[in-house]
Amino acid sequence: MCIIFFKFDPRPVSKNAYRLILAANRDEFYHRPSKRADFWGSGNEVLSGLDMEEGKEGGTWLGITTRGKLAALTNYLQPQLDQGARGRGELVAHFLTADMDSLSYLRKVSAEGHLYNGFNLIAADLSMEKGDVVCYYGNRGEPEPVVLAPGTYGLSNALLETPWRKLCFGKRLFLEAVERSQAVPKEALVAQLLDVLNNDEAQLPDPAIEDQGREYVQPILSKYAAVCVRCPDYGTRTNTVILVDAAGQVTFTERSMLDRDPSRWETSTHEFRLQS
Repeated sequence: MCIIFFKFDPRPVSKNAYRLILAANRDEFYHRPSKRADFWGSGNEVLSGLDMEEGKEGGTWLGITTRGKLAALTNYLQPQLDQGARGRGELVAHFLTADMDSLSYLRKVSAEGHLYNGFNLIAADLSMEKGDVVCYYGNRGEPEPVVLAPGTYGLSNALLETPWRKLCFGKRLFLEAVERSQAVPKEALVAQLLDVLNNDEAQLPDPAIEDQGREYVQPILSKYAAVCVRCPDYGTRTNTVILVDAAGQVTFTERSMLDRDPSRWETSTHEFRLQS
């Protein structure tokens, strides 16, 4: 289970406004090996965490490049997983390293969607010259990817903007933080967005999540019904906030769990200017 909130405005009116504000949680088993966010790739142009699970090494859930390519992935809640399916994390990694625009890439992915368990994929090209383009494709939804209109969106483990109660609740908190974004220092905005990502109030009952996850036992679904998921051996282990301002300055903040211990966290920030 993961959750992503994002707002994009390719041409903000105010020079103090942000072209993109994104806040995301990665929920995963605590024992699954991974690397925290850092630069990698042939020219160290990709910034992301990396999955190090055997057979899935090199995949990722969220990343951005110095050239303005951004991608984010969530899994689609489904009762039975095909253990022979391809690793979904490669979808993000391949886009970040490919010489292909977001819509063309998602069209290619849509033709191969049957090879993967359920997923949602956001792919974006952030360019001062051409204008920002953000696209979406989910292999349990419409057959073709869509180009998103500027605005605010929420994505969890159903299709984009599916109104699970935790998504609606988290999106409201996200919007409250976004509305204050021009009036507070960048560090304060990041802190407010991290607070949103760490809200563990269960949004119950939720018939929508119960219906989609009907093969799961009720206590497990109840744990999943919060923005921040916390179970004994599974839950939110990475918070990420990405800000892109009107001038193309990127601030990437990651808060990561240490040593499988929900009481120990480390926060790091990377900053750079887009080259596109």
